[in-house]
Amino acid sequence: MIAGERRVLLPRRCVAAPAPADKRYGIRSLGGVTMGTTWRVMLVEPAHSVDPDMLRRSIATLFASIIAAMSTWEASSEISRFNRAPAGTAQSLSHDFFVVLDKALQIAAETNGCFDPTVGSAVCAWGFGPQPASTFPADARHARCRARWQALRLDRASRRVRQPGGVSLDLSAIAKGYAVDRLSDLLRAAGMSSFLAEIGGEFVGRGTKPSGEPWWVFLETPPDGASHIVPTVLALHDLAIASSGDYRRYRDVAGRRLSHLIDPRTMSPASTSIAAVSVVHETCMEADALATALAVMDIERALAFAERQHIAARFVLRGADGLDERLSTAMQAMAE
Repeated sequence: MIAGERRVLLPRRCVAAPAPADKRYGIRSLGGVTMGTTWRVMLVEPAHSVDPDMLRRSIATLFASIIAAMSTWEASSEISRFNRAPAGTAQSLSHDFFVVLDKALQIAAETNGCFDPTVGSAVCAWGFGPQPASTFPADARHARCRARWQALRLDRASRRVRQPGGVSLDLSAIAKGYAVDRLSDLLRAAGMSSFLAEIGGEFVGRGTKPSGEPWWVFLETPPDGASHIVPTVLALHDLAIASSGDYRRYRDVAGRRLSHLIDPRTMSPASTSIAAVSVVHETCMEADALATALAVMDIERALAFAERQHIAARFVLRGADGLDERLSTAMQAMAE
C-alpha cells in the first residue's frame, strides 16, 4: 500500500505477529566492522539481561571463523588454500564452508549458472579481488575457461571437495548473507527473541519492537536516481532481505562503469538495465545469492525466474528517462 509518499510492504506473517514484547524493555544497539563493511544489531531486552562485552566477543569470534573459512582476502583461509591447490587434491571443509558451498552449487544449478561460485578468476581479472588490477582484459576468455561450477563435487559423507584444476572460488555473493543468518542464530541461542541483525545492508528481523511494531527496513535504491522511485519500507518479521546492485562497488574505466557483479556467462562485469535487486526470503544466505543471480539477468528473464520460484523481488531499472521499478507478484502481494 502507498502511505503518502511511501510504499509499505507487509508480509503475511507480520499480520499474525506474536504479542509485543514487554514495553518496559528497551532497545540496545551494538555494532562494529567486519568483512570490509559494518555490522549492527538492535536488541529488545531489559538492560540488565545483556552483557554487551560478552556478546561482542561472541560475535567477533563468529565473524572470525567465517572469515577464516571463506575470505579470499586472507591468504591462509580455507577458500584461498583451495584456490591454490593442485588439480586432483581433495580438501576437508569446515561446517560453515561446506554449508555455503553446498547452497551455492544448488543455486548455480537452479539459475543455470547465473549464480556461480567459481567466478574468482574473473573477479580478480577485473580488479575486484584482493589485488588491485592496473589493466583490464579486452575479454575474459582466459578466465571463462576456469569457471566450472559443474566440475565441483562435494562428498557429503566426508565433507570434502576436490579441486578439479584451475577453479577459483569466490563466495562473496552468498557468504555475507550466511553470516547474517549465523548472527541471528547466535542471538537466539543467547535467549534473544526480538532483534534486527545487519551486515552491510543485509538484514534478518525477528520478533517485534517493544511497541509491538515490526522492524522496518528501507529497500535500497541507487543514489543517482532515488528521487524518481517511491521509497519502500518493509516490515521484517522472521524474514531476511538482501540487495545487490551495480552502484555498490564499481570502477569507472574510459567512461564505462564496470560493476563488481560478474556475469558468469561472459565472465565480465554485468551489463543489463537492472540497477538494483532486493529479495525477501526466509534466509539471508539465499536472499543474498538470489539477488546476485537476478541482477545479472535481463529484466524479462529475471522476472520470469522470480515468478516460477515465487521469489519476492523488487527491481530498479535504468532507462532513457531515468529509473523505473518492477515488482514480482510475491512482492506486489505485500503491498496490497
